[in-house]
Amino acid sequence: MNEPSEQQILEALKCVVDPDRKQDIVRSGMVQGLRIQDGHVLLTLQVDPQRGASLEPLRKEVEALVHKLPGVLTASVVLTAERPAPSPQRPGQAQGGPAQGGHGHGHAHAGAGNLLPEVGAIIAVASGKGGVGKSTTAVNLALALARLGCRTGLLDADIYGPSARRLLGIEGQPTSSDGQRLDPMEKYGIKAMSMAFLVEEETPIVWRGPMVQSALEQMMRDVAWGALDVMVVDMPPGTGDTQLTMAQKVPLAGAVIVSTPQDIALIDARKGLNMFRKVDVPVLGLIENMSYFCCPNCGHRTEIFGHGGARAEADRLGMPFLGEIPLDIVIRETSDGGHPIVASDPEGDHARAYFAIAEALLAGIQRSTASRTAAAPRIVVS
Repeated sequence: MNEPSEQQILEALKCVVDPDRKQDIVRSGMVQGLRIQDGHVLLTLQVDPQRGASLEPLRKEVEALVHKLPGVLTASVVLTAERPAPSPQRPGQAQGGPAQGGHGHGHAHAGAGNLLPEVGAIIAVASGKGGVGKSTTAVNLALALARLGCRTGLLDADIYGPSARRLLGIEGQPTSSDGQRLDPMEKYGIKAMSMAFLVEEETPIVWRGPMVQSALEQMMRDVAWGALDVMVVDMPPGTGDTQLTMAQKVPLAGAVIVSTPQDIALIDARKGLNMFRKVDVPVLGLIENMSYFCCPNCGHRTEIFGHGGARAEADRLGMPFLGEIPLDIVIRETSDGGHPIVASDPEGDHARAYFAIAEALLAGIQRSTASRTAAAPRIVVS
């Protein structure tokens, strides 16, 4: 069966009426960013910021209507809105967020609810800058946690630069078993979701910030994750909208900062650490990636980016140092080939380094949650 054309979808949507403006959503200009690919339809509804919450039933109506069209396999509809001009900030207050007194994270949850209620512990893997191997680290840690007995999910939260498809070697696109939510993709014993599964690899995501936030929320709310012990979230580099969305919408058990040893990377890693602390997310520790290079021929060790900078920074900031991962062509080749080192060589030295970090993370989560008022996440290691 052929997929519908853009015009056919727009014609079908003309029967959906904005309940406040009494005009159909096509003529009123609400329908934006319509994309159709291999039977998968993605579109956004541009709405006033003040009406966002009240129009959730409209979003669901549009999604259900599009999904019923002949040739449509899945339909994903996102509400997006232009943000109003920011009001003057009080000292110590982050733009668009609660006052930063070390309790913003808890306050945000009180009103927002948890988008991942069946997930025991959610771990954000972050970096202050790109190019430090954060995604490779996140994927291998997720695989290590799964091999340690945890029911594990991987959420690729880097909307602009998703990499989960290539790193996991996943082909195809998500489907829906119930016609309401997407089923996560599965590989190597973990469940995964990424924008990389929904668009072509070379297709740029040209979205404004609110659209990115809505897409991220949908990958949590509208995906049938099921019961998980732990979810690893591969964050985009930096300290922007995605980091704040994750901190405000789900109860993060903690964050892991990935950095290379050199000073310029550690400066940015420090910014990421301080951002999580300001929104009351525990920082579980620092990982030094590309820590050293060991020649495969002669065994000589070269510290290309320096060595020990991350450990020293962790000690200075009073956080755990989780471990170091070498710069090795095997890690790069297995990652690019879709066969991460933990899956392709679980008994090797590199995989053992990831396993050691995963075990330290589980211990760190248990220590962190023991000191917080929230109930401890359910971590099952068999």
